[in-house]
Amino acid sequence: MAAAAERLVWAVGTLGVQPGDRVLEIGCGHGVAVSLVCERLDGGRVLGIDRSAKMIEAASRRNAAHVAAGRAAFQVAALHEADLGDARFDLAFAIHVPVLLRGDPRRELAIVRAHLAPGGRFALPFQPLDPATTEPTVDRLARLLEDGGFTAVERHVAELASGRAGCVVARLGSCPS
Repeated sequence: MAAAAERLVWAVGTLGVQPGDRVLEIGCGHGVAVSLVCERLDGGRVLGIDRSAKMIEAASRRNAAHVAAGRAAFQVAALHEADLGDARFDLAFAIHVPVLLRGDPRRELAIVRAHLAPGGRFALPFQPLDPATTEPTVDRLARLLEDGGFTAVERHVAELASGRAGCVVARLGSCPS
């Protein structure tokens, strides 16, 4: 299995994953970040969702041992179509999910809020093509999350070999749904 890209290793490092966390990755792609999260879990579990059946198939293969051990599960679905039931997550994150980075994510933010446990965190790591947009994107995402009922608690910017990267980690705020 190929080594994880530096930007994904950094992104997962910013999440503050705890061993017992219940984690949701939105747009899990090939499941590389799920693998990195599983390395930090001991009793916790991660659910990766992606709207592409092909990506979920690849993620399931990559993480077959984690699935067998009960640390990882996968679901083919966009966030607004996912069957999350009454699940509550300590941490939700999305790396490079277009609607969360550039679109109007009100519906998605409401879903995340509904499924975060008390004190739960939501993280949006990214790596822009233009390094000059990193800080403005961090600021915009922090405002977006605050307007969406979260409290932005951490802002991260890193100089990686592959370029600048940013991440906003927010907690549930007291704003009504």
